[in-house]
Amino acid sequence: MADLSIFAGDEFGRIAMTHAINQPVEGQAVPTRLDTLFEESGVTTTAVFIERENDNLTLVPAAERGSPSDPTTAGKRDMVPFQTIHLPTRAVIRADEVQGIRAFGTESELETVQAMVDKRLMKMRKRIESTIRFQRVGAITGKVYDADGTSVLLDLYARFAIEQQTVAFAMNASETKLLAKVTEAKRRAEDAIGGTGIIAGWLGIAGRNWFDSFTNHDSVQKAFDRWNDGQFLRDDHRRDGFSFGGVNWEEFYGNLGGVLFMDPDVAYLVPVGVDGLFITNYAPADYMETVNTTGVPFYASQEPLRHNKGIDMEAQSNPLSLCTLPRAIIKLTK
Repeated sequence: MADLSIFAGDEFGRIAMTHAINQPVEGQAVPTRLDTLFEESGVTTTAVFIERENDNLTLVPAAERGSPSDPTTAGKRDMVPFQTIHLPTRAVIRADEVQGIRAFGTESELETVQAMVDKRLMKMRKRIESTIRFQRVGAITGKVYDADGTSVLLDLYARFAIEQQTVAFAMNASETKLLAKVTEAKRRAEDAIGGTGIIAGWLGIAGRNWFDSFTNHDSVQKAFDRWNDGQFLRDDHRRDGFSFGGVNWEEFYGNLGGVLFMDPDVAYLVPVGVDGLFITNYAPADYMETVNTTGVPFYASQEPLRHNKGIDMEAQSNPLSLCTLPRAIIKLTK
């Protein structure tokens, strides 16, 4: 029979558990389209600074040879600080759970206990991953909320002291030309990107109600009426999306514990392929041995409960998900 002394081995040390929780899960589903937008990296501090340059390029006027040159002034730069968000969660393995374990078949007691620990670690990791995805939605919409869905952890537009760009699609009127609305939104995003990057494509992330209004609008219905003998009108495009106006439109829906990830009545036009537009930085854990090291996505550790009644396990992540050019994301209303 195993007992709690088994947790004193190196297999359950902080380094080993952190390594275990960061391993790719076999058979894990591929990341969502939203996850693939974000560039991930570790940082050594709990603060992340975004450098902003308030500078506009202008054309150089022609002049006589030998005459004074037109001056090029230095741009005004400032640093906008952001704090990473601490996401800890706990689990307990009671003494009774461990003491009832014995070797079975080809598995040793250690391997059986490790399987129990790994199962708890994966459950904690999934909760954290869902929270990071929730925060990434907030980085796109402009506001990152806490787990209650109402407390604002970060308002990107307030921090950058800018206003969100919005295009009303007026889908309540059948005569509205939605292709023109899409083009207007794309041009606003292009102006915001300017010369800071190259747009490789477009993604429309749509709430449920907005998606329904869009796909049922006369402009969209007529555009696909004769395509493949009306196949578009018979298919369900919520998951795989469809292309209209050079944008791949997809329905996005997230709901955990009654908390909606996104307003179902809006959509967001997102330029794809711009380097550094979306980032997720991971700060180190608040353990003595990890301070000032490069952060990794997940950390895990364990320690005995009081009176040796079991093992207290902790998993944590310290992410910060940001859009570095929020005005390039265009909010679309119905």
